[in-house]
Amino acid sequence: MKQPIRYIHELGELFEDVQLANVFPDNKTFPDCTPKGINNEESLLEIKTRYAEQKNLSEFDLRRFVLNNFDLPQGHETSYKTDKTESAKEHIEELWTILTREPHNEKSSLIPLPNPYIVPGGRFGEVYYWDSYFTMLGLQESNRIDMIQAMVDNFSYLIYKIGHIPNANRIYYIGRSQPPFYALMLRLLSEVKGGKVMVDYLPYLEKEYEFWMEGKRLIKGDTKAVKRVVKMKDGEVLNRYWDNHCTPRPEAFKEDFELAKNSKQRPEELYRNLRAAAESGWDFSSRWFRNPDAFDSIHTTDIIPIDLNCLLVYLEETIAEVYDSQKSTVTAKKYKILAKSRREAIQKYCWNKEKGFYFDYDFILNAQKEHQTLASTYPLFFSLATPEQAHKIKQTLEEKFLKTGGLVTTLAFTGQQWDAPNGWAPLQWIAYKGLKNYGFGKLAHEIKTRWLKLNLKVYKDSGKMTEKYNVNDKDIEAGGGEYPNQDGFGWTNGVLLKMMVE
Repeated sequence: MKQPIRYIHELGELFEDVQLANVFPDNKTFPDCTPKGINNEESLLEIKTRYAEQKNLSEFDLRRFVLNNFDLPQGHETSYKTDKTESAKEHIEELWTILTREPHNEKSSLIPLPNPYIVPGGRFGEVYYWDSYFTMLGLQESNRIDMIQAMVDNFSYLIYKIGHIPNANRIYYIGRSQPPFYALMLRLLSEVKGGKVMVDYLPYLEKEYEFWMEGKRLIKGDTKAVKRVVKMKDGEVLNRYWDNHCTPRPEAFKEDFELAKNSKQRPEELYRNLRAAAESGWDFSSRWFRNPDAFDSIHTTDIIPIDLNCLLVYLEETIAEVYDSQKSTVTAKKYKILAKSRREAIQKYCWNKEKGFYFDYDFILNAQKEHQTLASTYPLFFSLATPEQAHKIKQTLEEKFLKTGGLVTTLAFTGQQWDAPNGWAPLQWIAYKGLKNYGFGKLAHEIKTRWLKLNLKVYKDSGKMTEKYNVNDKDIEAGGGEYPNQDGFGWTNGVLLKMMVE
């Protein structure tokens, strides 16, 4: 009996041949296509059989074969043209409609969702997990509470259906999640709809937490780590990024395959580390490399990330707070203890007193990483740092990270998109709010002013809001990474609107 084929990335040789032959400039295009035919499994099996029969014929053309058998993804391109006489705010208000996707049942890799949602834009025609929190900041300012509610309900649906929120609503993303911002989304919604929101969604908060902590019960004896959970040298429990799969990412198949050919790592180790970095949202950054200049030295799964663990402190504290509000003091106390333990472990392993900065931690080497990155502003955002620590971080941000257009992501120029000279909206927001938490309003205002000025300049020049920006040189477009700079762009729109009223 032939094995059923449900999705394009399961087509084996045909899928690999298309991706490696650059049939499409972007490796993400093919897995997002739709097979022509009525039934996915039957259609894909027929196409696979047809390929095996035709591929060695002298007149065979792979691109023509693909276009004859598959429909291209819908929604990646639109006919929308910017009216540059509009202000950036007016432009973004229009973009919410352009970036909205309705519930769907197409026969593609998309995971159907029950409610409408906002996509980032460009090549990203699905809803992304951590992007969505920053998009929601702008939706709040646009009074689009209906859309925030719809997106929260979509993410809750994914937690219920799959057990976690995937990287995005594509089947090939299910093996990983993204930075856990779900609790912050609920907090945002509760600001408008009241505290009952937190109570109503408590089961989903707990299920989200269970996903991140799944490996904890499996750690025994000398085992240091299982899935996303790591037992530190003195017994504390912290978390890392992970992916359940160790194969090339379907949406970046050629890039992963080519990198593995030249790497000293075993392919499955390399693929897992690439996927884990994709779960972090920072795909890619020298933050995850042993050697800042060597992409194939990536070792994400060895690293305790400062931002992830701050987010999990917030999740633990949020669950405790909701249980407290329900007079469930025993359960609340359990989560408070977990949060306190994690806070102390973050200080112990990630704070560097001499350098006055937080660092990710390599639990295999039992040593801090040396990369200074904006992930170190998360302890300010969640008020985990002491006033003295916050002051030292503020000094470093001012002296090393502040550039013409805002804060640079790291201090390393590597060609990776989550390194210098690029700045990203979510990190500007985290740093801005974190500094304000500790009374550093002057620097926070300066970061906001420079970032807004750069966003508005690019909009005036190009009519676009883009995914990332070159904060070192306002006249050069941001680059690096596996694909061109995208326009749209969900989280840039959200942070811009929110900062404008702050």
